[in-house]
Amino acid sequence: MRITSCGMTDVGMRRTHNEDNFLINDDMRLYVVCDGMGGHVGGEVASAIAIHTLEETFSTISINSADVAAGADLVDISKEQLRFAVRLAGKRIHETAQQERRYMGMGTTCLALFVNERHGFMAHVGDSRGYLLRDGEIEQITEDHSLVNERIRAGLLTPEEAKTHKMKNVITRSLGFNEEVEVDVDMRPAKVNDTWVLCSDGLSNYIETEEINEIVLANSPQESTRKLINLACERGGDDNITVVVVRLDAA
Repeated sequence: MRITSCGMTDVGMRRTHNEDNFLINDDMRLYVVCDGMGGHVGGEVASAIAIHTLEETFSTISINSADVAAGADLVDISKEQLRFAVRLAGKRIHETAQQERRYMGMGTTCLALFVNERHGFMAHVGDSRGYLLRDGEIEQITEDHSLVNERIRAGLLTPEEAKTHKMKNVITRSLGFNEEVEVDVDMRPAKVNDTWVLCSDGLSNYIETEEINEIVLANSPQESTRKLINLACERGGDDNITVVVVRLDAA
C-alpha cells in the first residue's frame, strides 16, 4: 500500500507559544503527535524529546527477519517495539527534568501510529486522540487518560458535562511525570482506503468526531489538516492545535 500523509500544527488563537510537536516519517511509516506541558520552556522540550526518541528508536531497532523466520509473532514484535519506544521517551523526559531544574515537572502526551503492510499499531499516553476512518465511518481508537474520562466511566459525569468541566484538562497519565509509564497499544488490520487521524486536544475539544469524519472523507490529507485547524481556531482556539492525517492508498 502507498501512504499519503500530512501534518500541521498551529499555536491557536490564545497562546503565544506552541508546546505541541509532531512527526511524519513516511519511510518508516511512523507518525506521532505530542502535546507538551510544563510551561513556556518545558512543554516544548518534553514533546520534542518524545518525537526524537521515537524516530531514533525506529531507525536503530529493526525487526529481525531471523526471529520472524524462527516463529516469532510479527504482530507482537511490532507492538513491543512501539511500546518500548514510547516508554523510553518517558524515561528520557523524566531524566532530563531531574537533571535540569528549569524543566522540573515537564511532560507530554504521546500518540504514535506505526503502519506496516498488514496492520496499523497505535500507542498512546494522555488525552491526544487517534481515530480510524473506514468504509465511511469513524471510530475513536484511543481512550483519554484524563480525570473527566475516569468520571464518565464511573457514571459521575456525562460526556456533555465533561466538555465544560473545570478539570477537563487534567490528565492522569503522561510521559515524564514518572520514570515508568503504562502505554496502551491498539492493533487493527490495515485496509486500502483506511485513514488515520491523530490530534492534540486543541482540536478534539472543538470539533466533534462526526465533523472530523465529514471533513476528512471529503478532502485530501493536506486539505483536511488545514480545514480542521482553521475550524478549531474559528471556534476559539484556546490551545495549541496539531493534527496528522494518514491515508492508505492502493499501490
